Amino acid sequence: MKLMLKILAFFIPVMVALFYFLGRPSDTVTNSEATTSKATTSKLVRLARLPSQVSESSGVEFIPGRDAYITHNDAGNKPYLYLVDRKGKLIETIKLQLPNVDWEDLARDSEGNIYIADTGNNSNKRKELAIYKLQLDKPDKIEAIRFTYEDQKKFPPSKKDMNYDVEAIFWHSGKLYLVSKDRGSKETAKVYELPDSGGQYKAKLLGSHKLGVPVTGAGSSADGSTVALVSEGGLHIFRNVSDPATFYKGDYEKVNIKEAGQTEAVAFENENTLVITSEDGGLFRYSLN
Repeated sequence: MKLMLKILAFFIPVMVALFYFLGRPSDTVTNSEATTSKATTSKLVRLARLPSQVSESSGVEFIPGRDAYITHNDAGNKPYLYLVDRKGKLIETIKLQLPNVDWEDLARDSEGNIYIADTGNNSNKRKELAIYKLQLDKPDKIEAIRFTYEDQKKFPPSKKDMNYDVEAIFWHSGKLYLVSKDRGSKETAKVYELPDSGGQYKAKLLGSHKLGVPVTGAGSSADGSTVALVSEGGLHIFRNVSDPATFYKGDYEKVNIKEAGQTEAVAFENENTLVITSEDGGLFRYSLN
C-alpha cells in the first residue's frame, strides 16, 4: 500500500504537468483565432440605419463635396436618389424623370458625374439596358448609355448560360466596368466595358473570373489600384490592380461580413475606407487598413 501511494505521489504531479503543457497549444490557437476574428470584425462598423424612404438600398456612392452618401431603391420603386449623412439622416431627395426598371448600382467619376445602372436583368431577356449619367446639381440633364452584351445571342439564354444580369459597376479613366451576377452556375463573374458617354453600344466582354458567388455591387479606388466587390454577406478585395479591366488578377482577399446582412452595394469613401449598404437598410463602413 505504501509502495502504491509512493507511485501515485510520483505520477500525479507528472500527469498534471503533462496536461498543462500539452493543453496550451490548443488554447493558444483558440485565442489567436478569436483575436483574428475580432480584428477582422472590428474593421466593419455599422454607421446608421438608412431613412425609411430607402426601403431596398441597391447602390451607393460617396459624395465628397457634401460629405454624404447617395443611394437608391431597387426595381419598381420611384426613380429617386437619396442623399444621406453619416448618421443615416435624409438630407435631400433628388427626383429624376427616368424609369426605374431595375436600378442596381451607382458609380462616380473624377468630374463628379454619377452613373445609375439600370441593368438589373433577373430573367436575362432585357434588351433596353441603360446606364444614366448626370450631375447631382443638374438632375434634368441626363445622358443615356444604352447597350446590349456583345456575346448574348438569345433573350433569354438557356438556364445554364444566364449570366447577363449586372448589379455591379465601377468607373475608371473614361470607362465603365460592369461585373455580372451569375444566375446560372452562381460562380463566374464576367467583366464588360462601356464608354462613359451617351450612345448606343455593345458592351465589350473583357474576361471572366470564377469568384464562386453572385456579385451584387462594385467600387474602385480613385487610382484604380484597388477594386472591391460585394456578394451577400461577403466582401471581395483586389489590391495592387495594374489594369481595372483585369482587376481579378490583383492580390485577392475575401472577408466575411455576414453581420451586415444582405449586402448590395459598395463604394470607396477614400483609398482606405469603404462604405457598404444592405438591402434591409444598413449603412456600414469598412476599413481597408
